[in-house]
Amino acid sequence: MPSRGALAPLMSHIGVRTASELVVHGKDNRGEPVESAEVGRVLPVPEALAELLPWRGLRRGGTVAVRGATSLLLALLGPATSAGSWAGVVGMPGIGVLAATEFGVVPQRLALVPNPGAEFAPVVAALLEGMDLVAVRAAAGIRPEHARRLSARARHHKSVLLSFGAWPGAEVELHGSTARWSGVEAGSGYLRTRRLVVEAVGRGAAARPVRRTLLLPDSAGGIAAAEGATEANPARPRELAG
Repeated sequence: MPSRGALAPLMSHIGVRTASELVVHGKDNRGEPVESAEVGRVLPVPEALAELLPWRGLRRGGTVAVRGATSLLLALLGPATSAGSWAGVVGMPGIGVLAATEFGVVPQRLALVPNPGAEFAPVVAALLEGMDLVAVRAAAGIRPEHARRLSARARHHKSVLLSFGAWPGAEVELHGSTARWSGVEAGSGYLRTRRLVVEAVGRGAAARPVRRTLLLPDSAGGIAAAEGATEANPARPRELAG
């Protein structure tokens, strides 16, 4: 696996340009004008997830941890890549292009590094320099000092760091747990929809936990809110890692 220094020219060679770079040029890769909403301070997320985040999206420079469901992580990547952002996925060999596209991720704007090995931190650091979102999974966990450095790099480059699993210092943690699947009738058929209970807890504006029940996937294969599902949890917030 190439080092961080080797990855930067590689990304330049294949034409990786972030949405934050596009605002300087004022055009997308087809030469069309870029709307300001696509290159703002908050990257878009599915509407069903917006109420779980204090910024109603993924704030540039932020770190968000996702636990319990890889589908929840992929759902967060879809709208941003559709709006012109590039995303990288590191250390998650179980995620492929097909799985990502099922959740709306644009494959032409997705870079997969399934097995970074000992180069995990340098690879993530390099991608944070050149992409708007970087989703990671540290297989053996990550030391707090390394996590802080990578979160600081995300802040510096105004990227979003998404961790699948606990991440020391994460601003928000989304925890998804499956309530039930549905779609099988009379003992036969296909599982079509899944009710997923998602709880968001964090620091600052996200200190008060919020729980929402979602359909992921819904009947159309996307993500939607289940009826009567949003509620603030008055219980004491769980402490985040770090």
